[in-house]
Amino acid sequence: MSTVFSSKNPSPRQLSFITAIIISTVNALLSLFLLQEWYIPLLVFATTFIIIYWLYYYTLQRFIYRKIKIIYKFIYQTKATKKEEFFYENILPQKSIEEVSADVQRWATQKKDEIDMLRANEQFRKEFLMNLAHELRTPIFTIQGYVDTLLNGALDDPNVNKKFLTNANKGIDRLVRLVDDLDEISKLESGRIPIIQESFVIQDLVKEVFDELSLKAKEKHIQLQVKKGTERPLEVYADKPKIRQVLVNLVENAIKYGHEYGNVTAGSYEVDGKHIYTEISDDGPGISEEHLPRIFERFYRADRSRSREIGGTGLGLAIVKHIIEAHGQTVNVRSTLNVGSSFGFTLEKAEE
Repeated sequence: MSTVFSSKNPSPRQLSFITAIIISTVNALLSLFLLQEWYIPLLVFATTFIIIYWLYYYTLQRFIYRKIKIIYKFIYQTKATKKEEFFYENILPQKSIEEVSADVQRWATQKKDEIDMLRANEQFRKEFLMNLAHELRTPIFTIQGYVDTLLNGALDDPNVNKKFLTNANKGIDRLVRLVDDLDEISKLESGRIPIIQESFVIQDLVKEVFDELSLKAKEKHIQLQVKKGTERPLEVYADKPKIRQVLVNLVENAIKYGHEYGNVTAGSYEVDGKHIYTEISDDGPGISEEHLPRIFERFYRADRSRSREIGGTGLGLAIVKHIIEAHGQTVNVRSTLNVGSSFGFTLEKAEE
């Protein structure tokens, strides 16, 4: 009996037992007071207890079950089948009101998180569409301006017609790059581009990318070099063409935004026996700390005016992030204003 009264979450059966005991005792005492025969209070107690117990238990059980079913139907938007109702009533342990309340609280928290995520996604979608419209507008207006000028008479002027056509062609090239990059990201996000992994030395690939971009670096008198102490060959297990694209994007960015007569260095390190960390660093102007959390977002530019003067689609770092994450790895950035920036990523180490 003490366990019944001390129970934190009494069941319908326990509540029915307590109620029946109380009412039966009261009726028995009243009958004893009115009628002196000793057996009559016992008979009243037993009869009252049986009637009250089963009536109260059945009513309370059905009431709680209906309420719980309504709550769960609201939460999960489902309707229990006859088989599920049988299992609930006869086999599964009954949930207390406190347990149901905890379930509802968890459901409410989950829904709140989903709503917050939807709001964040909606804000991201709005920013993405706004940035996409801006990125498309610039080359389109440029092309339109040159074509209109040519149609209005400049086409017959040999001093400007070739120059205007060349500039219009540059705008078309920019549009093509933008569409190609968007298509690349779309395929990466949907998983339509398979990751075909193989073993290769990451330093060899870095050197190939340095050779490929050496002319661009020479235009700004930038030195491309492997960091001293990281020359030891390290084999990674990854999709080589895609990692080449990652390195090209990172090195191109370092050249674009780096200072003239600056340096771009690459270093590769074994971090935990299972992963290789590769980092591309420059000694350029750096990136403000406030921009670092969003630097890998599509079309996000830390310095919009300077970025558009330099060129590019604004999707290079987003592609880097998607490729590395498609490998199940991570990419990060470290930067200090007037010191430089470092972009690094991990790859799985090849088995020896």
